Amino acid sequence: MRALAGLYSTAAEHCSRGNDCHGDDTVDNRSRAVTNVRMLEARASKLEEQVRDLSEKYKRALADSDTVRRKTQKFVEDAKLFGIQSFCRDLVEVADLLEQTAKELEGEGTQKLQEELARVQDRLQEVFTKHGLEKMKPVGGKYDPYQHEIVCHTAAEGTETGTISLVRQDGYKLHGRTIRHAHVGIAMETQEQ
Repeated sequence: MRALAGLYSTAAEHCSRGNDCHGDDTVDNRSRAVTNVRMLEARASKLEEQVRDLSEKYKRALADSDTVRRKTQKFVEDAKLFGIQSFCRDLVEVADLLEQTAKELEGEGTQKLQEELARVQDRLQEVFTKHGLEKMKPVGGKYDPYQHEIVCHTAAEGTETGTISLVRQDGYKLHGRTIRHAHVGIAMETQEQ
């Protein structure tokens, strides 16, 4: 027994000096280290996935904000370009009155007044052109429902059926956009009975 007690005391001395007391502790430490490494790898993998996810969301948000910026910029440009549309419609009516008055005065022999009205009409057309407002010239062209309104049909004598043969009221475009449809007559074949 004494010999056994001596062994235990020698083992106790080794443990108190910091020597390895348990022979299977190194196996436990290794398995714990392997487990810790695996946990850290899983955590790193999760974090990488979150980074990829956040990067994709960030890229989509950038694309969305760029789209919104471009649409807003187009809206602002259109507002600047077409903001005077109702003003132009009213001004077009004044141009109609001037033109009608000039036509009515043609036969009355008031040459000076006719010349002045013609000058006013020319200047008005210059202002229209400067601001992107143009009078349509549809005679001889094809009917377009986005630009013309049919108000009558005429005999297709010498003109192709379906083409515009006369204009009852001028149409106008502002920067290529129709702001007033031209009232037109369309050439049709007459039915002889």
